[in-house]
Amino acid sequence: MIMIHGFGSSLHTWESWTAGLQDRFRVISFDLPGSGLSEPDALGRYDDRRSFQVLSALMDRLGLERATLIGNSIGGRIAWGYAAQQPKRVDKLVLVSPDGFASQGFNYGEAPKAPAALEAMRYVLPRFMLKMNLVPAYGDPKALSDGMVDRYYDLMLAPGVRAALIERMRQTVLESPEPLLSQIKAPVLLVWGEKDGAIPISNAADYQRLLPDSKLVSFPGIGHLPQEEAPQLTLPPVRAFLLS
Repeated sequence: MIMIHGFGSSLHTWESWTAGLQDRFRVISFDLPGSGLSEPDALGRYDDRRSFQVLSALMDRLGLERATLIGNSIGGRIAWGYAAQQPKRVDKLVLVSPDGFASQGFNYGEAPKAPAALEAMRYVLPRFMLKMNLVPAYGDPKALSDGMVDRYYDLMLAPGVRAALIERMRQTVLESPEPLLSQIKAPVLLVWGEKDGAIPISNAADYQRLLPDSKLVSFPGIGHLPQEEAPQLTLPPVRAFLLS
């Protein structure tokens, strides 16, 4: 299985889930170009089509004809988009608070404007400012430990990461997901924190309407990063789905 992280994150977001799955599965996680410790994209491209190319290249390099994809946020959008375009290469999907439907600041067919705070991070990145942006991703702010903040902060200082982050946002031009989602035949597990302030759990109904073989598991009090905030609570249904 291949795990794909979300916006501004890295492969480290999956550490707890990886530890709980690797006894039965070959678990692969990676940093998207310009994230974590991966260098920025050589062509400066961060659109979904480029992400699909990266995913195909990764699978080819590792000799994988098929895999289960697990994605969070934009990683979820990349996962289901790839499953629609390359159905023969995807066994199952686990979509954790997946992105894809229009929301505030992201309209179909329009490139979003990067917030001023994000633009400012290109030049200066106070740790407290980064923490302020991370806290809303958690249902319980206390779940965000100092160690997690340090990890996000240190990785954000890697060369080219902040510029790549801004470009990834600028190049995210959403299309109506309905035509693509309706093509997906793979079994899908939707995982959602009911206190998600980034992508509302109400979107889950739209996914279930368009994905014939899908199931939703939701968690009260959990935010946008269930795999980080409450891995012991959220992993068991994921593991059961993968073993079924």
